[in-house]
Amino acid sequence: MKKRILPSMFAFVALHAGALFGQDVTGTWQGTIHTTRDIREVISISKDGDTLKAVLFSIDLDPGQNFPSPPVILQRNSIKIQFPGIGGEYNGPLSADGNSIVGSFFQGSRMSGLNLSRATVDTAWEIPSRPPPRKPMAADANPSFEVASIKPSPADARGGGSGVSPSGRFTTRNTSVRDLMILGYGIHPRQIEGGPAWFENDRFDIVAQPDTEGTPGKQQVMIMVQKLLTDRFSLRFHRDKKDISAYAITVGKEGSKLTPSTGDPNGLPAFKMEGVGHLSARNMNVEEFSEGLQGNIVDRPVLDRTGLSGRFDFTLNWTPDEFQFARLGIKIPPPDNSPTLPDLFTAFQNQLGLKLESTKALVEVLVIDRVEKPSGN
Repeated sequence: MKKRILPSMFAFVALHAGALFGQDVTGTWQGTIHTTRDIREVISISKDGDTLKAVLFSIDLDPGQNFPSPPVILQRNSIKIQFPGIGGEYNGPLSADGNSIVGSFFQGSRMSGLNLSRATVDTAWEIPSRPPPRKPMAADANPSFEVASIKPSPADARGGGSGVSPSGRFTTRNTSVRDLMILGYGIHPRQIEGGPAWFENDRFDIVAQPDTEGTPGKQQVMIMVQKLLTDRFSLRFHRDKKDISAYAITVGKEGSKLTPSTGDPNGLPAFKMEGVGHLSARNMNVEEFSEGLQGNIVDRPVLDRTGLSGRFDFTLNWTPDEFQFARLGIKIPPPDNSPTLPDLFTAFQNQLGLKLESTKALVEVLVIDRVEKPSGN
């Protein structure tokens, strides 16, 4: 992998609106990233007092979503713009006439060429408006799945996951009953004891429609999945307490670096793995992030001890070790001598302003008394 070399941070100075070397860079800039698909990017630069700030619109990837920047930075005739909400950075030199930038977009360890041109009224791409807010399910609703189709996953199925559509339809792919318990009760696999071998090994595809109008939130999805486990898998268990190894998330000494979300506050959070060691979180609070970590990446329960409220957009890029991603069946290769990203703990501190620390905690465990293969549709 080609090593990315950045100039010394001391060579950069804040770009002030009155010191643009004769070039006014305010306005709309647009260009296309060419990867496995073409993705149009629009960067709007405007004055904010004595500085300039930018907003990124990835109009083919996240229609209606936007990602703001801190003050734009200029080094001689080169422009640098950071977008903390997606862990992105754009930089490149301005042309002599001030109407184009031959640059690159960096996100984690990935680099894509992105040449921007100044847009005019006639050439500017239409930026999609943000879709109307989803109509949330009533906060006091106690929903169930009115109809649920449960079928064995194909033998050659790879990957998996679950999601909820704006209409409220719940779907899973290549999912075990243990996975459903983790989702329905917000727990780590270590917090489940007992159960037959098929409980973890057999996989199912599920399509289910709630009996209540509106898009369910996290707690309502959990309620419906719990009922599904009881009604269709005859799940019965009792609760116990156990002192086990865990991780705790706290705020670092220099404070949180999390970027407040620009998404719909009533929208569902999104936790996406974009390759091993690369994740993005959208519209997510720290508790939900903790559940994503313990459900997909680390080998222990994760406790939120930050005291942070609100929802955030951020990315995290790191080099995994052999203890991570085991429950997804991913084997991490041994490290080599090529340049690498930091480990998970260092990435937490440097990229998020948070600390991930080992601890011991008394946590609740669910001990399975009974579970059966699903009843017919």
